Amino acid sequence: MLFIMLGFSALFDCIKGPGLGIATRYMFTMAVGRFLRTITFLATILPSPRPWCAEARYQIPYHYHPWAQKYYAPYASDPAAIRRVMQEDMPYAIVQDYAVEYRPEWGHMNFLIDILRPTAGEGPSWYHLLKKASGGCSDLIYSGHMLVAVLTAMAWTEAYGGWISVVIWFLVLHSAQREIRGRHHYTVDCIVAIYVGILLWRMTGFIWSARDSNRARRLTKLDEVHNRLFRAAKDSDMNEVRRLLSEVELVGEARKGFSQGVILSFAAFMIIFTLLFVLLAFKLTRDG
Repeated sequence: MLFIMLGFSALFDCIKGPGLGIATRYMFTMAVGRFLRTITFLATILPSPRPWCAEARYQIPYHYHPWAQKYYAPYASDPAAIRRVMQEDMPYAIVQDYAVEYRPEWGHMNFLIDILRPTAGEGPSWYHLLKKASGGCSDLIYSGHMLVAVLTAMAWTEAYGGWISVVIWFLVLHSAQREIRGRHHYTVDCIVAIYVGILLWRMTGFIWSARDSNRARRLTKLDEVHNRLFRAAKDSDMNEVRRLLSEVELVGEARKGFSQGVILSFAAFMIIFTLLFVLLAFKLTRDG
């Protein structure tokens, strides 16, 4: 809601336009953040912060998974057995008789049976069971909710600044503690999301920025030539004054950002591309 308010602020000249510029930067940064998040949570799977998650959401068989029957159950309670496994580097215990695993016929999706462990009461459809899993009962580093909050706070801080930005960052901290206290994420997920969000927003300033970088470069150059400019003015050397001021102007023009037309074109492409994929996702998955 805060970001939508921020985007439409350009209509009232409250922030630097175009409004699609800040929207595109936000969406592009979000896309990069989601891509990095996919890599991190595939590489770091942690147990769920909610110990009751699996029992509350799924019909879990009461017997061990077949892999656990062979590699875990016979050795879990006997230190001597664990030591022997480490010495021999192979399982040696006899597997007890457990209930037979329910294995529906899912065709090309049979590989999901060992992951989802369906029961007869959940029906034959792999699609609905996978949809019910909705991320599973494991922790996903880093927090996507916190990434959204941090990007919104960064956009607001850059566009407006001032004391209201302090309030926005307090809301970010409130969101972080709510994620942790509600056992949706570990503390590390929220901390990583905060500095990843800040870093990504800093890296995408080429798309849209509320700061006038040309003006900042001119002021920096003016500080460098200040003493020489003062001496030239004192000596009434107008040619030197003009030369130094020309240097200052050239520094500001040396690096021109993207034109408004380029920003609008990129923004239109990003929005159409995103909406097209959403519509394709609905169309191609409507039958499961």
